[in-house]
Amino acid sequence: MATEKPLEAVLVVVGVLIAGDLVTALLITGSLQFADVGGLVKNGLMRGLVIGLAGVGLSMTYSILNFANFSHGDYITLGAFTGWGVTYLLAGLGEADWTNLILVGAGGGVFGAQLGISITGTTLAVILGLVVAAVATAAAALAVDRAIYKSMRDAGGIPLLITSVGVAFALRYVIALVFGESVRGTTSPDIPSFALPAIDGTVGINAHDLVVLVTGVALMLGVHLLLQRTKLGKAMRAMADNEDLARITGIPTERVVTWTWVLGGGLTGVAGYLLVLWRETLHFRIGWVLLLLVFAAVILGGIGSIYGAIFGGVIIGLTLSLSQIWIPTDFARASAFVIMIVILLVRPQGLFAGRATA
Repeated sequence: MATEKPLEAVLVVVGVLIAGDLVTALLITGSLQFADVGGLVKNGLMRGLVIGLAGVGLSMTYSILNFANFSHGDYITLGAFTGWGVTYLLAGLGEADWTNLILVGAGGGVFGAQLGISITGTTLAVILGLVVAAVATAAAALAVDRAIYKSMRDAGGIPLLITSVGVAFALRYVIALVFGESVRGTTSPDIPSFALPAIDGTVGINAHDLVVLVTGVALMLGVHLLLQRTKLGKAMRAMADNEDLARITGIPTERVVTWTWVLGGGLTGVAGYLLVLWRETLHFRIGWVLLLLVFAAVILGGIGSIYGAIFGGVIIGLTLSLSQIWIPTDFARASAFVIMIVILLVRPQGLFAGRATA
């Protein structure tokens, strides 16, 4: 009797074959080490947390405002540059010209390694940079909404989407004009690290990995508590479910929209700052490059679902890293989209469909 779900059967077979190949490489042939896999998992988790954080901001604006914001990637970039400008300024005050510092060493005048920037070496500078990244991006997202999107809300999702593409290009090239187009290193090479034991070696974790892990998990937990335990969170969930009904019942919808941009923008700015802290490099296309992966995470988790964005981000991050076991690194990005397509073939509504903000 033929199976009623041939696609699921094929996916199970493929999954078994991949798992079998991995076990063979680890335990039988020894062509792959547990420490190598552990390092890939660690990198995938770090990348996934950043993608998930940025995805939460995108999912919040989609579920409440009902449009796909293509300028979201450049909010990531904005958060990265503003936050790192403050970090450079505080770390290098008195050692270099302040204008060069606030521009994150535009033109190659000063470098993060030269300033000794790290979470342990310049703790206050990194923490304040993280805070400024959140505040500046939240303020910019709210300002763009008030100046551009607010008057277009009744026009529908497509005009808003097209407008957001224009906003994305404008933001990107303003950032390039102000901060320059060069790729630059941002941190000191002397970052404290720890070695976690594996069966055949160790997995290195440095202090910046821990910052990304702790900050990402803490903010995701904070979003959960906000949505479930606060009056604002309940109002946001109600508006995501039915805006007209929320307005009739007395919920201040405009205030909810304001907080949606503030919270979504703040999380996105933090994601941009953490991405640079982890990668140790910065350039003006960093958010645009990440945007498609953020969309993939949101779609995979279920459009409009906060928890789906988080879970989807982790899946995308792990896929990007672990796929390098079988395919060249240059093609790893494609594997993330393949996973997204395959899962959506089985579950078109996404993994967390129906849970708009909960």
